[in-house]
Amino acid sequence: MQDHIELTGGCLCGDIRYTTIAMPFAADYCHCKMCQRSTGSIAGIWMDFLAEQVVWQSRQQLQEFASSEFARRGFCSRCGSTLSYRDERHSNYLSLAVASLDDADKVQPTYHIFTDSQLAWLRIDDDCRRHPQTQKE
Repeated sequence: MQDHIELTGGCLCGDIRYTTIAMPFAADYCHCKMCQRSTGSIAGIWMDFLAEQVVWQSRQQLQEFASSEFARRGFCSRCGSTLSYRDERHSNYLSLAVASLDDADKVQPTYHIFTDSQLAWLRIDDDCRRHPQTQKE
């Protein structure tokens, strides 16, 4: 993906805003049970950055929930929007929810992870790589 392109996004109520100083180095559909439950959707759709490429411009601070021993899921405490995923074992990386972008068409995922947890009724008709299991949770 390209560098040196600024992306903007934030939560539903607008209290939490961010800007990225680069395009993500990866983007994926995560079908793990934790992403399904935390987003209330069939998959989490994430874009990955170096942590220093994300600048938070918020009136309110991002809240985090420890969904496992090492996973931290960020959200807005006012509107509940899912915004981020952070693995404490890899503190130099940060994942942001693609749907939180002001223009989500600017980032297209290129692979699926945890497809062994994909909902049985979901049919995926794309050319993205598939990985049955990955260390995301």
